[in-house]
Amino acid sequence: MNRRAALPVLLWLAALLACAAVIANSRFAADMSAFLPQAPTAQERVLVNQLRDGLISRLILIGIDGADADARAALSKALAERLRADPAFAVVENGEPVNAERDERLLLRYRYVLTHTTASEFSVAGLHRAIADSIDRLASPMGQNLKSLLPSDPTGAFLNLLQNLTPGNGPERAQGVWVAHGAARALLLVQTRAQGTDTDALQAALAAIRTDFAAAQRQAGGSAREATLVMSGAGVFAVQSRALIERAATRVSLIGAVLIVGLLLLVYRSPLALALGLLPVLSGVLAGIAAVSLGFGVVQGITLGFGTTLMGEAVDYAIYLFVQSAQPAQLDRNAWRHGFWPTIRLGMLTSVFGFATLLLSGFPGLAQLGLYSIAGLVAAALVTRFVLPQLLPARLSMRDLAPFGQRLAARLPALRRLRWLLGVAVLLAAGVLVAHRHAMWNTRLSALSPVSPAALALDAQLRRQLGAPDSGDLVAVEGSSADAALAAAESLRPRLQGLVARGVIAGFDSPAHYLPSAATQRSRLAALPDADVLRSRLEQAVAGLPVKAALFAPFVRDVQAARAQGLLTREQLAHTSFAMALDGMLLREPDGRWLAMLPLHARAHASIDAAQVHAALAGTQATYINLGRISSSLYDGYLHTAAWLSLAGLISIAVLLLLALRSARRTLRILAPLLGAVVVVGAGLLLAGRQLTLLHLIGLMLIVAVGSNYALFFDQGAQSGGIAPRTLASLLLANLTTVFGFGPLALSGVPVLQALGMTVGPGVLLALLFSAMLSAPPNATPPRRAPA
Repeated sequence: MNRRAALPVLLWLAALLACAAVIANSRFAADMSAFLPQAPTAQERVLVNQLRDGLISRLILIGIDGADADARAALSKALAERLRADPAFAVVENGEPVNAERDERLLLRYRYVLTHTTASEFSVAGLHRAIADSIDRLASPMGQNLKSLLPSDPTGAFLNLLQNLTPGNGPERAQGVWVAHGAARALLLVQTRAQGTDTDALQAALAAIRTDFAAAQRQAGGSAREATLVMSGAGVFAVQSRALIERAATRVSLIGAVLIVGLLLLVYRSPLALALGLLPVLSGVLAGIAAVSLGFGVVQGITLGFGTTLMGEAVDYAIYLFVQSAQPAQLDRNAWRHGFWPTIRLGMLTSVFGFATLLLSGFPGLAQLGLYSIAGLVAAALVTRFVLPQLLPARLSMRDLAPFGQRLAARLPALRRLRWLLGVAVLLAAGVLVAHRHAMWNTRLSALSPVSPAALALDAQLRRQLGAPDSGDLVAVEGSSADAALAAAESLRPRLQGLVARGVIAGFDSPAHYLPSAATQRSRLAALPDADVLRSRLEQAVAGLPVKAALFAPFVRDVQAARAQGLLTREQLAHTSFAMALDGMLLREPDGRWLAMLPLHARAHASIDAAQVHAALAGTQATYINLGRISSSLYDGYLHTAAWLSLAGLISIAVLLLLALRSARRTLRILAPLLGAVVVVGAGLLLAGRQLTLLHLIGLMLIVAVGSNYALFFDQGAQSGGIAPRTLASLLLANLTTVFGFGPLALSGVPVLQALGMTVGPGVLLALLFSAMLSAPPNATPPRRAPA
């Protein structure tokens, strides 16, 4: 290798090292921010905050099945004890009263700032009425338990708090732990400290639960060994989905790699040629990741997942070089560079123009995908053009595919005579698309989920048994601080109570129920009279009642202590049973603002009337949100944006071809087979009962990207006296490698992978077949070759 030939190799190695250095310092993410618009609405921000930090994303629902009731209870207590000692878990609840004493102390101490305390309640009439009610309660079945509270809580503030903050609609208890009603199952509810998007931390938390459960079984012995552990929740789904996709992707990738390597070895007959042929792919992947890292500062998981599949076109470049320029004993590099590289370059540019439109997307996932594809394809093409020819040996022993290509060429006239069948197929396919136009796209995020129906059924069952919070209807309001958000939530209380009174909703929760704003707490404390005034009012209030004012000396002391002790803070709630509820409804947003969320409860067997909720919130800064509808509309917008950008990419490809070829007829002849393949594949998927998703759309884009090379080579052949046999053989070989790479994905069992496999596999086959059928007969006088 002379100095001139070594220069591109050295530059390539330096570029690879630079890309590797960038990647080593890159930040990778796998959260929903890839699906979030760069300028999201308030409702969309709430959805992503819930998925990232919300209580729903951090809850793990646990069931202990099997064995007998004693063993299940013992396992529940032992598992809960171990998990409470693990810093990975913020809250562990199983029905044991481990926090009951602490909770009651806090409620008793701060009962006057947690209840709706007004000056009228501490007037003579108000005290008389409250004391009389408390005395009447002594005659109830709970009277003996209430008797001890009367001297310190004659107004019943503490009992009201217990009823309001610890409602009785939770799971049943047996042997001191939660149990499922009518089922042989013990229940636990766990909140992780890790965010819902930290899949690695969630995976470690799930592993810790399984390890602790196994240890508890060994410790308990006996029938406890027959018990089984079941878990569910958003975090469980995230971990299970990632593991399922990784296993399936590894399996099908291995199958595809074996098929591709076997095919290429059969053709190349050289392990060295095989290894060199994979260099453009490796270079493209590294360049794509590095470009995204530099351009966006973070590489999203969606980019790696979808973008890597787009490098299927890069595999073809080395095949074109090896097969098209290979004589029986040596490579004619100059002939390939002058005769074939311009066509490959134009094919690469069509893909670049198509993906460039994605850079205009307001969704980071699509924009990153566009940049990844552009950088990767350009890098792969440049490596094939300038580096591979310098690395290949002067003489390369390969099977001469010219005879095979001649047999293929002999069948081209017959295929061209059948082009009328193609027209019929495309017309019928277009009719199918028109007939299904209203139900063509699946705009539900669940369409991409690999979670099984059995897992979803278990989740619904555990949530019903535990009474765990679920996604659904809520009201969200922002504030510049946590206290401002709490104050905003308090201002909504009268409006939401009006909805309850009218039967629109059954009830609502609020973070202010657990932590009132500072202004509200001060107002409630201001309503408390000093000791002398309170004693005087008590003397008058007990008139006509069977008690004396002196009985309530503890009450006077508690009121004075409440006035002096200050305000309740979030830190004081941190180690109580109320922390989970507060953390789930009061969140800090990435921009430093705070979000208060007030979940709404629907009436039994009824949905919430959104119009009445919107009317009740009119004139406020609050937003009514149905998370299910928002997630669907967000994905729907994402999908429609991708579809419009894909159409814009197709138009830009047409313009590029028109400028490069200077012939509308040739441009149409190149685009027709690609569009025909897209239409037929889309119709075939609909006829098979599958609605199209984002992954199908990416697959359709791949058909155009990969298939454009086929159509361009057939067009080149028509202009140069006929397509060369080796060129025809290289197209079929490149096509088979793409089919082998994507085809196994259809058998993966994972929706996101199946969609790509079922779209790209048959699509590229049809693109090659249709390009052959629509190819023009060769011109008698070939034009002058284009420069390199």
